Amino acid sequence: MEHERPTLSPRGPTQKGIAAWRAVRMRRSLAAPDPDSAPRQVALPAAWEERAAEALAALASGEGSVSASAAAEAWIRPVADRARRAGLQEDRTRDDIGEGLHTLLVARRGTAGESVWQGLATPRPGFVLNLPAFHDAEHGFDAEGFAAAAQQAVVALTLAVPGATKLAVSMHDLAGLLARLGIAYDSAEARGIAGSLAALLGAAAGLASAEMGARFGAPFQAGPAAPAPEACVLLGLAEAARAAQARAAEKPARRHEAVTALAAPDLACAVLGVETGGIAPGFSPLDDTGALTVAARAWLASRGMTAEAALASLLAGRSPFPAAGVPAHAAMHDAVVPFLDDATARPAAAPLAAPGTRRDLPARRAGYTQKAAVGGHKLFLRTGEYADGKLGEIFIGLHKEGAAFRGLMDNFSVAISLGLQHGVPLEEFVEAFTFTRFGPSGTVEGDAAVGRATSLLDYVFRNLAVNYLNRTDIAEAEIDEDADTVGDGARDRAPLLPGLLPTGEAREDGPRPRRRALRVVGK
Repeated sequence: MEHERPTLSPRGPTQKGIAAWRAVRMRRSLAAPDPDSAPRQVALPAAWEERAAEALAALASGEGSVSASAAAEAWIRPVADRARRAGLQEDRTRDDIGEGLHTLLVARRGTAGESVWQGLATPRPGFVLNLPAFHDAEHGFDAEGFAAAAQQAVVALTLAVPGATKLAVSMHDLAGLLARLGIAYDSAEARGIAGSLAALLGAAAGLASAEMGARFGAPFQAGPAAPAPEACVLLGLAEAARAAQARAAEKPARRHEAVTALAAPDLACAVLGVETGGIAPGFSPLDDTGALTVAARAWLASRGMTAEAALASLLAGRSPFPAAGVPAHAAMHDAVVPFLDDATARPAAAPLAAPGTRRDLPARRAGYTQKAAVGGHKLFLRTGEYADGKLGEIFIGLHKEGAAFRGLMDNFSVAISLGLQHGVPLEEFVEAFTFTRFGPSGTVEGDAAVGRATSLLDYVFRNLAVNYLNRTDIAEAEIDEDADTVGDGARDRAPLLPGLLPTGEAREDGPRPRRRALRVVGK
């Protein structure tokens, strides 16, 4: 991606009348939602990541340049206009509903979901709240601001999609918040925090639905809520949740049948900088650029550990980051679902598929796209994931290689994907295809997690090992300058000497032996 020098716009990037954007330092970036789309120039706050620019490029309607404030105004302005026509401004504590929604977005605390940004009248519009943005080291967690944001979300969605009887206000990046607090995900303290947050979210959103019901009709009655947790290490959070539940119980008549959900992340989460969707544990300390995630840096800071100390720990075979698997995720799920109207399925360890049984991927799946170059040859690696975060599909896109090589790589991707979907562990593929040697090979550009690769396949499975297996122990690639490129055929034409066959010896200790290519001698 290309960047221009950030510029200071004292009155906001495009919408000069929007106070929330005034004095926000902006930058411009060329970004595309996917490798096959034409890039768009995106103006966004300088502190926001490149993936936020890509998300804005996808969310903004039309073609051409995109402004973060203008794209947000496109869905916020109709909400504010409807609020004025309905007379809501007079009985709300904030001065302007539209300005409040912009303020939430600029602070990266919350924003409407993908469908609202795109103007789609879905039956269950969503709103995402970014939990780490409500916390700072000096003041702790802003429970009052979190409850107000939940209420604001219900008001906004009611006005954005008036006919919707179900809303999906959801909280995200619990793992990031816990990292800031220095609390291990797999702990009773973490589950107490999550349960209190869910209870406060449900009660605050229910109160806003009751307010909307008083004005627009209340066809639904809320049932009794599960009591908020008694104990929570975040000062005042459990008390705030119980107080909100008491107020909500006095107003059971609601505009909506459901208002909260444990929802999958969408593009709006990327705009907010969310690193981990919903209540899932963070599965990798590295982001999609190969750098430490914000949560990983926060965890190290909470432990008083420098990056050098963390590296030393890794080299010694000890990870400084706590691991949380499916049982911990399932326990966290159990801690929050009593307080929410809807939730995804309880996480469960996925059994290996029986021979001949294929585990289908969801129609809409998460994953990532990684752009990189190996020895100057560009490729795009795309992944598709199951709902539990396990890898189920890969696609390797080559844009400048020959048609035969591209065809082989396309079909190789299909074969690997079918293997994953039939239960073959990713570890087996990593073992099989790292250290494969053929050109192009050499220095890797665009992926800080992999420095060098002996082939395109070596790079692909090194990348997957880091991101899905948290494998950082694979030995560095040694580049063979004499390696043939695919299609050269020199090795096939030369005689094969038996003494140069690989020995196949196995080692029981240390890193596994590197796979050597069959060497041939010819004139």
